[in-house]
Amino acid sequence: MTAVIEGILGWIFQNQKGRDAKAFTTLPAFEDFKEPTIDITSPDCGPTNSTLGVEFTHDGSGKVPTLEWKAPEDIASSVKEWLLVSEDPDAPLPTPICHGIYAGIPASKTRIEPEDFVVQDESQFLLKGGFHYGQSRNGKVYIPPRPLINHGVHRYFFIVVALSAPLAKELLKSKATREQVAEAIKGKVLGWGLWVGRAERKWS
Repeated sequence: MTAVIEGILGWIFQNQKGRDAKAFTTLPAFEDFKEPTIDITSPDCGPTNSTLGVEFTHDGSGKVPTLEWKAPEDIASSVKEWLLVSEDPDAPLPTPICHGIYAGIPASKTRIEPEDFVVQDESQFLLKGGFHYGQSRNGKVYIPPRPLINHGVHRYFFIVVALSAPLAKELLKSKATREQVAEAIKGKVLGWGLWVGRAERKWS
C-alpha cells in the first residue's frame, strides 16, 4: 500500500476507532474484575499513556517496550503465572488487533524486556524470557505499532493478567489464539493491569 493510498484510507476511516468495548479485559473471564488493580510502568517510555518512541514502532526497530509491575499484596501469594496481551483498539476494524499474546510468564517475573521476546525454540513457541507466544494477527511474535497514516493517535494496550493457576502446557506449546487463551483463563483471573502506549503517523 502506497503512502498516498494509506493516507486517504486513514482520512476516510478517521472516526472508526475506539473498540474498547471489545478489548481483551471485557471478555467473560473478567466478569468479576471490571477495573485494573495492577500498576504497570515502562522504564523505557514512562507511565501509561506515554508516547512510544520511534524505536518501539514499525518505523524503527519495533522492539517491545520494557514493562514492570508488582502484584498487589492481597493477591501476591496467590499468583502462579502471568499473562501479557498487546492489542490496538483503535484500528479501523470491528475488534482490536492482537499485536501479541504471551502466556506462561513465571510468577516471579514482574519485568519484561525486549530481549525476552527472542525466539528460543520455535517448535514450542518458546521465547528467551521463559514464556510462550501465541497467535498474533499476522502470526509473528510481535507486531510493532503501525497506525494508518492520518488516522490519528492509536493507543496500544499492554495488559498484564495475574492468574491463580498455570495454563496447560499443551496450550502454551500450541501457539494459542486470543480466543483460546481467553477461554482457558476463565476462573483463574486474580486481577489485571493496563499500560497504554500512544503512536501516530502523519502525512509528510
